[in-house]
Amino acid sequence: MKRVLAYVFSYKKATTIALSLMLFELMVELVQPIIMARIIDEGVVKQDLSMVMTWGSVLLGLSLLAFVGGIVSSFFAAEVSQGVGYDVRRDVYTKIQTFSTTRFQKFSTSSLIMRLTNDVTQIQGFVFMGLRIMLRAPLFIVFGVAMAFSIHTGLATILAIAVPTSIVVMLFIVSKGVLYFTKVQEKLDSVNSVIQENLVGIRLIKAFNRGSYEEERFNKENQSLQAFNVKALRFMELAMPIIMLGMNSSLVIMLWFGALELNVGDAQPGEVVALINYGTRILGSIGMFAFLMMNFTRGRASAHRIDEVLREEEDEEWSRKDKNRQPVEGAVDFQNVSFYYDSSSTPALRNVTFHVNPGETLGILGETGSGKSSLIQLIPRLFEPTSGEIFIDGKNMKDIEIDSLRLAIGLVPQEAHLFTGTIRDNILWGNERATMDDIIQAAKAANIHDFIMTLPEAYETKIGQRGVNLSGGQKQRLSLARAIVRRPKILLLDDSTSALDANTEASVLQALKQMRSTTFIIAQKISSVADADKILLLNQGRVVASGSHDELLEQNALYQSIYYSQVQEDVLQYDE
Repeated sequence: MKRVLAYVFSYKKATTIALSLMLFELMVELVQPIIMARIIDEGVVKQDLSMVMTWGSVLLGLSLLAFVGGIVSSFFAAEVSQGVGYDVRRDVYTKIQTFSTTRFQKFSTSSLIMRLTNDVTQIQGFVFMGLRIMLRAPLFIVFGVAMAFSIHTGLATILAIAVPTSIVVMLFIVSKGVLYFTKVQEKLDSVNSVIQENLVGIRLIKAFNRGSYEEERFNKENQSLQAFNVKALRFMELAMPIIMLGMNSSLVIMLWFGALELNVGDAQPGEVVALINYGTRILGSIGMFAFLMMNFTRGRASAHRIDEVLREEEDEEWSRKDKNRQPVEGAVDFQNVSFYYDSSSTPALRNVTFHVNPGETLGILGETGSGKSSLIQLIPRLFEPTSGEIFIDGKNMKDIEIDSLRLAIGLVPQEAHLFTGTIRDNILWGNERATMDDIIQAAKAANIHDFIMTLPEAYETKIGQRGVNLSGGQKQRLSLARAIVRRPKILLLDDSTSALDANTEASVLQALKQMRSTTFIIAQKISSVADADKILLLNQGRVVASGSHDELLEQNALYQSIYYSQVQEDVLQYDE
């Protein structure tokens, strides 16, 4: 909660006004029973109408001022709570952007979304209630008991015994509630994870007719969330009946002793009414305090989850901005590079060494799981090598400022990912400064321009969520155009022509050659990399052969085996 309070303090003016007006409301509420006692004892009992009118006007005036103060206080409390929510959401989102790909594996996507939405909303509610009521309720309890003693010590003693007892019971229940609501938030993460997976893979679910299975999986997580929510709420709801029983019993005792005191003349009717009034209001404050403490438990659980993200250390490459910002030319050297994923004890890459000159094309072949994608993901530092070193233009990659490095790289991932918006927006995403001519040239290089022009709105055509209204090949070519418009010095293609036919692929690869970028092409087919300056053949994370297509075809048995098997497949497919 300390971090949340730090955000509140950045709105000192609004916080001060909200708290000051809340204290004014408290003062009015504390003096109202005394004024009422004076109206009864000096006006009603003595039948003095002028006294009733005088003190009644004072009571009405103070009530109106408190009403206006409450409205203004709510206005400024809302400003603080919404401001804190904005700041927390902004800082969490910014923090997430600094995470390396490895660090992302610590938090699930659904959990991060929940922290940015539900948890921030819980914190906003807690801050608002804190400024409006959370301080007012305990302060009224304390000062209400003190004011009761100033009226009648004997009757006030009953309150002094009942109130602390009720508060102790409430705090005990609330302390247990914190654990339950923390578990509820975790269960919400699980439910959202199932929902996210279902919505992303909805077409696959329908194709495999797995709707019933997914529904059962969702119901299981949903029932678990319901069970914990019910348990938490039931436990928290124990507080109010217990407190109500104790406080109402104390009020009955006060009425009984008050009647005795009136009979012997040791108390005035107005004093008894004032004490009962204080008791009733204290009961209401304790009830409100119990509600606020439940709100506090949720806010505290959410604040803890937010703090988990914010206290994560920034990855080294994002925290050091004093590095070399020299332009990247495109030479790439791997020297004995090995890499392990955190979740695996088997290396994805083993002692990989190679050199690529600026403007050259490097083809990378290998069976599934051989480490091809892992290799190119090390170049933009999406992951860090476990051992060995990578050099860019002769400089250790770790000594190059990461923004400079990534601005020089164009990446076309294995799974083409498009963003909601127009075709133009998606290509422009690769280079926000690109002109329309640049966009068209990139689309032509990716062999997608002609298709775009057949659409009713051409480049302004809206793309559905994740490019649902496009084919796999069309999405791949738009992803290529997005990387090309960047004019990268290093272009990374992760099996990104797999959905293209042979003629389209050949046309795209020819256009890429004219870019003079250092190009890495991961492919399953030798035909995709046959014209590369150098080809790496990977097997279980190792480089088992390297050279040009002709050299490998002449000297390497494994490469020959792959080549002739693919040629045979092409022949068979042709015959069919």
